[in-house]
Amino acid sequence: MDFKGKTAVITGGASGVGKALGSRLLREGMQVVLSDVEKGPLEETVAELSPLGAVSGVVCDVSKFDQVENLAAEAVARHQKVHLLCNNAGVSAYEDVPAWDLPLNDWRWVFDVNIMGVVHGIKAFVPGMIAHGEQGAIMNTSSGNGGLLVLPFTPSYSASKAAVSSITETLHHQLKVNQTNLRAHVLYPGPHVVASNIFTAYRNRLPGYERGQEQAAPYMTIDDLKTMYEGMGRTFETTTPEEVADHAWEGLQAGSYFINPTSDELLDQMRARFEAILAKQDPPS
Repeated sequence: MDFKGKTAVITGGASGVGKALGSRLLREGMQVVLSDVEKGPLEETVAELSPLGAVSGVVCDVSKFDQVENLAAEAVARHQKVHLLCNNAGVSAYEDVPAWDLPLNDWRWVFDVNIMGVVHGIKAFVPGMIAHGEQGAIMNTSSGNGGLLVLPFTPSYSASKAAVSSITETLHHQLKVNQTNLRAHVLYPGPHVVASNIFTAYRNRLPGYERGQEQAAPYMTIDDLKTMYEGMGRTFETTTPEEVADHAWEGLQAGSYFINPTSDELLDQMRARFEAILAKQDPPS
């Protein structure tokens, strides 16, 4: 696929991986529409990236389908066609508690953004992308945590990212069976923990979102995660959003379904998990 001059839409685009993707795609000659739930940071990012090319912003809460429909309509109104959809918006709750103690509201919030945000993107954009008939791609951001392995202290996040991987693989097959000009890709940022604003995702969890009476858990910081890794005897390293964007671009250019930069440690952990599956043993911790 020739991406130059084509249009990309990126959710969660005001910071972190979304912002880095926007920067990279602009530098590769694409027109970019960024969306984010935070108006102020989104406007700042659009202003910062505007010297690189045609970039605009649309405020959008991906957990609400009508807002994602509006995002699709705005993108088409501005650029006629969308060729690359990056379902990237994601959140994480503080989960250093047993699954049975995690507030139900946190399960719902993480699933609404991480899973339904992807579903809403597919539902709002893919029919139009199929209809215009040109080559295109949908890249969904999963995670090595849940998509490839499971960290035992993040039940809702791991489950949500496993769902993203499954949804994307199903989408891949359906796009092929229906003989469309679209490809699906699943992005696993890494190979290490990505230092991004997801660790302060609660800044967007407004009180009005509550569906019950339970209190939300506190913030999880990257330092908390480092402590958890070290407590499990695992090496803790970080990856920058810009490195993720570079890997994503390379994967898109190559037409790779799995975009998953790996380390030797990650490969060893994946092998141990698959061997346990084949041997019908308990999953490795």
